[in-house]
Amino acid sequence: MKVETVTPQYDLSHLAPRGRIGVIALATDFNIEHELVKLLPQDVRAFTSRVRNINPLTIENLKTMAPDITRAADCILPGTDLDVVVYACTSGTIAIGDPQVKELVHIVRPGVLVTNPVSASLAAFKSLGAKKISILTPYTEAVNRELASFFETQGLEVINIAGFAFEDDTAMTFISPEDIAQAAITICDPEADALFISCTALRAAEVVSRIEAVIEKPVVTSNLALVWHTLTLLNDKRPINGYGVLLEAPYSISDSN
Repeated sequence: MKVETVTPQYDLSHLAPRGRIGVIALATDFNIEHELVKLLPQDVRAFTSRVRNINPLTIENLKTMAPDITRAADCILPGTDLDVVVYACTSGTIAIGDPQVKELVHIVRPGVLVTNPVSASLAAFKSLGAKKISILTPYTEAVNRELASFFETQGLEVINIAGFAFEDDTAMTFISPEDIAQAAITICDPEADALFISCTALRAAEVVSRIEAVIEKPVVTSNLALVWHTLTLLNDKRPINGYGVLLEAPYSISDSN
C-alpha cells in the first residue's frame, strides 16, 4: 500500500474571520442555533455546546444549571480562541446571576468576553433610550415576577409582564410565531418605550418587524439582543436589516468584561 502526503495548493481558509462565538445553549432549546445562523453575518460563526437543564422551569431548577456551565464552555472548540462566549438562557441568568455566569465561564476561558440575554437586553434598552418596558414571556407567573423584579432593580420600569405559562422548556419553541405576534401586540402598553420578548427558545425574530409596525415601538427579543450585543462586543457595526430597529441601529454600547 502506497501512503502519500498531499500538499494544499492554496492558503488555508480562515473560518469565521470576523468572529468566533461560543454558545452555551440549553439542552432542550430547539430554536437558538436556527435563529443565530439566520441573524449573524456569514463571516461570524457560532459554535454550540449544551448545558443540561431540568423541567419544570422554576427558579430553583434553573439554578441547577450553574455547575455545568464551566464544562459546557470548555467543550467549545478546545484549544481554539473564542471572541465571545454567550450563555443563552434568559431565565437561567436571572436565577444564577450575571456575575456568576461570567465567573463560571472564565474558569476555563479566562479573559474572554461574555454575554447573556439579560446583560445584552439591558445594553439594548440603554442604546434605545428605553426606560419603561412591557414584557412577553413563555414563563409562569412565578418566573415572570423574578424577571420583572430584576429588571426593576436595574432602573427600568416594568409597566406590565405577561406569559404563556409554560413549564416545559422543550415546548416553548412550539409556540407559533403568529401567537407570539398577536400576544405581543395585545400586551404592549401604550406608555412603554419598548417591548421585550424573553426566551431564546421563542421563534420571535421573524415577526419582530411586523410587531413594530403595529405598536410603533422597538421590540427586543432575547436572541436579537444576543446578536446585537455580541456584534457590539466585536466592534462590528454593520446593520442587519429585516429584524427590527435594534439590529438596524448603530452599535454604540461598550462592555466592561
